[in-house]
Amino acid sequence: MTATDKEWRVLVMRAGTGSSNNLVRSLHAVSDDVTVIGCHSDRFHLRRSEADRNYLIPLRDHPDLAHALHFVIAKERVNVVIPTTDDDVRTVSDVRASLPCRAFLPAPATIALCQDKYALSSKLEAVGVPVPRTLAISHLDEVEELFARLAPATRVWCRVRKGTGSLGATAVSSVEQARGWIGYWTEMRGIAVTDFTLSDYLPGRDFACQSVWKDGRVVLLKTTERVAYFGGAGGPSGVSSIGGIHKTVREPEVADICVAAVRAIDPAASGAFSIDLKVDRCGRPCVTEINVGRFLTGSPIFDLTGKHNMTATYVRLALDQPVQIDEPYDVTESYYMIRDLDTLPAILHADELSEGIEDARVSAPDLRARS
Repeated sequence: MTATDKEWRVLVMRAGTGSSNNLVRSLHAVSDDVTVIGCHSDRFHLRRSEADRNYLIPLRDHPDLAHALHFVIAKERVNVVIPTTDDDVRTVSDVRASLPCRAFLPAPATIALCQDKYALSSKLEAVGVPVPRTLAISHLDEVEELFARLAPATRVWCRVRKGTGSLGATAVSSVEQARGWIGYWTEMRGIAVTDFTLSDYLPGRDFACQSVWKDGRVVLLKTTERVAYFGGAGGPSGVSSIGGIHKTVREPEVADICVAAVRAIDPAASGAFSIDLKVDRCGRPCVTEINVGRFLTGSPIFDLTGKHNMTATYVRLALDQPVQIDEPYDVTESYYMIRDLDTLPAILHADELSEGIEDARVSAPDLRARS
């Protein structure tokens, strides 16, 4: 199926969530003629959807889910479907061959690899892409041995090898803390000990790179730095995979590492590849995970800054429409995306940050003089 821009009819999964609404706004920013259809299994989220029309569908594990997707796609004459979570990526991937629209996703093997952080880290390390040393845990009795293998680190990163949103992730400084942390998640959340890993703690800058690929070629890539975290202060680790403040940055080394990482896992890569990196003690950016087949929740900063809208580029590639981008690394520096609960994300240049603000950081005599 081919389409012109004015015939775009896009189905966005998990309508009404922040990441889904961000994609809807990004697509509407390209053209008022784009029709966005939303779907979700939760009617409460669906009522908050900014899509043009919305459909309630069954839960992911329901046997009628595929039939519901077929119904929505056929009724709305959808051109392309965009997943917004790892679960959605697996769901769409499983039924992609039967869908009457485009599903612009990487190969199933690539999806499975990237959704297992330990398997991904092992693969990248084997081909020389910088990653933190990561060790899988077989049972709690071996935690002390694994700590010793990560020496002389005074902090170690403990996390679950699958999942999103920093699930089960925190820094620990002792064997006892690691055992206690894993034991808590095992008892309270039913996560198996074997789902946990220990890895080098990376204390440096935190980067997010979002990219779209077609047949092994990087078409568009942008880089940002997480300056502050959404909800990070309330968690044990003090950080989050969701940035409260993102800043656009020019970091050629980060971009090169991301390109090398994607090529290492899939020489024929197609679709969206969103890479997280942190800087180690030696100043080297290391890949910590790749969110494959979907965009990051902070997609507005990748869509609404620079020369090219990334979500729109994704749709054009999915529909085999021409895309003319001479330089894939699209950088416009010093733009910030600021977001918080119950507010729309704001994107501002550094020069705009003080507009409408009066500076009261002055001494008491100066304040009295002003009054």
